Amino acid sequence: MGAFVVFLVVVAAVAGLLLLFVIGQYNQLVTLRNRFKNAFSQIDVQLKRRYDLIPNLVETAKAYMQHEASTLEAVTQARNLAQAAGNRAAANPGDPSAMKDLGGAEAGLAGALGRLLAVAEAYPDLKANQNMMQLTEELTSTENKIAFARQAYNDSVMAYNTKRELFPTNLVAGIFQFGPAELFQVDNPSERQAPKVSFS
Repeated sequence: MGAFVVFLVVVAAVAGLLLLFVIGQYNQLVTLRNRFKNAFSQIDVQLKRRYDLIPNLVETAKAYMQHEASTLEAVTQARNLAQAAGNRAAANPGDPSAMKDLGGAEAGLAGALGRLLAVAEAYPDLKANQNMMQLTEELTSTENKIAFARQAYNDSVMAYNTKRELFPTNLVAGIFQFGPAELFQVDNPSERQAPKVSFS
């Protein structure tokens, strides 16, 4: 009878240690997931700020660029697509399809803004407009903040994905369905840089 009790105590101790291990790994995965979601919320704030700046930029340019309606419409359409993709990604940060859609939409918006700013160079009065200079300065500042926030998000996603793939945490991740998170990447290397918005 004494050996059986010792056996039960050992089994209970091993089960208790295993349970503590699972709880610890689960809590670490939750913490890392919440970190990358918080990091994405920082991107979301900056993207919304940029989406709010773009209509003002287009309206200011519209007064000077009557013959460039298609360029202005392209920027507005790209902004709307990027904003919709951003809203989908914000609803579930790290979701692979939402993040890929956001990356593609942001690449399209960067291209459209780049074309607008290149065309605006041909309009000296627009370049000298105080409102336009202020908007482009704010846009440049926002682009820099987006780049920093994107880096922080990608670092958080990397830490989360690494943790969920390491053994034995991958067993806990599989049991509790901690899926992989997607990095926020821009597909075209030429679009990785912020649009140049210098009007000096």
